[in-house]
Amino acid sequence: MMRRSTRRAGSRAVSSLLVFGVALGLAFGAVRAFADETPSDPAKATEAKSTAKKEKTNQRAKTAKAAKGGSVSEGTKVAPGTMPVKPDVEPQHVQVQHILIGFAGSIPGKGITRTKEEAKKLAYEILERARKGEDYDTLVKQYTEDSPPGIYDMSGRGVSAGPGEYPRDKMVPAFGNVGFAISPGNIGIADYDPQTSPYGWHIIKRLK
Repeated sequence: MMRRSTRRAGSRAVSSLLVFGVALGLAFGAVRAFADETPSDPAKATEAKSTAKKEKTNQRAKTAKAAKGGSVSEGTKVAPGTMPVKPDVEPQHVQVQHILIGFAGSIPGKGITRTKEEAKKLAYEILERARKGEDYDTLVKQYTEDSPPGIYDMSGRGVSAGPGEYPRDKMVPAFGNVGFAISPGNIGIADYDPQTSPYGWHIIKRLK
């Protein structure tokens, strides 16, 4: 009986040691893995934190830019109410004023000589100036390839057009896409696209 008890005690001791050894090994492995992932050099650790912070800031800036509907130079102060804000409910009727910036060959009958790249650069410069508070009527008269004042009344999809209104679906798609997606006073831009905005860039201000 003593031998069996001794053997059982010894077996239990070995089992306990094995369990302890496995647990110790796992703990050691976790510590080692953590040590491998954590820079031992304080300078490298600081650099890693700085890089992560910059990446996070850049991502926020990109998200903000996308939401604003057009770029604004760093440090530019915009006039209140000019940045695009989506209406809570899409309006049935809008009145917009726009500045059309075309390029060579984009508008039939117009002798425009600027390149597509020059047109885009000019369009975004005008957008920025308008958002800073320059008189919009003056910008329209100075730059638009359409006839000033460039004001259009539009009815929404499925809404009967009133006197002097254009049905949204009869307009250049991007024109309505921007006009109905911003609030009164906001200024947005429709980028050139062969299907949705074939004449060039439209800088669009919603009047009402």
